[in-house]
Amino acid sequence: MVAAAVVVLAGCGGDGGDETTAAPVEATEAEPALTKADLIAQGDAICAEVNAAVGSLDAGETEVTDQTSQVADLYGGMVERLQALGTPDEAEGYEEFADSADELAQAASDAELASARGDEEGLVVAQEDVSSSLAEFQEAAASYGFEDCAEAPSAPEATLPGGDVPGGEEEVAPEEVPPEEEVAPEEVAPEEVAPETGGAGGTGGGTVTPGGEEGGGASGGIGPG
Repeated sequence: MVAAAVVVLAGCGGDGGDETTAAPVEATEAEPALTKADLIAQGDAICAEVNAAVGSLDAGETEVTDQTSQVADLYGGMVERLQALGTPDEAEGYEEFADSADELAQAASDAELASARGDEEGLVVAQEDVSSSLAEFQEAAASYGFEDCAEAPSAPEATLPGGDVPGGEEEVAPEEVPPEEEVAPEEVAPEEVAPETGGAGGTGGGTVTPGGEEGGGASGGIGPG
């Protein structure tokens, strides 16, 4: 009797239960697909940075083992950053580039391992693998449309504060022409004219006396008047 009553109550409760509705699913916006142009632009920026870093390494300041390890680390990081960009929507030709990047990363990892172990023979082999893998990577990058990823490492050019590159064309200063000297006009001394004086034997050359009369006779002498 008790079991029958429980069954009856359970049946009654089931008939009057509330219906549950599923919560609406919010639509999520799909991330924009990576285009080939975006991949090339971002990838070339990464490769340009790594090429400059590899080119700036000075072999004279570090040992060969350390330099090999640094180069391998740079190339390994470059491949990881390139792979993190994702696969473009235009995947034609991308597979060859991705495979060459994987081979370069593996060669770089082998070089780092040989350097850490101090394995000189293994390091020589790893260096050759890195060189050949890098050449294949650059060729595949050029085929896909990359520019900087297809270039070899080179040291960045140093620029002067004014933006000039050392070793460029030298600016020739304009030749200074000395100003013409002003020539002062030649000063001409006035001609001095001697006053006329009566000679001893002259005529009409007498002097004028205070009285207003001209002195001197025909003989030219000076008289009292």
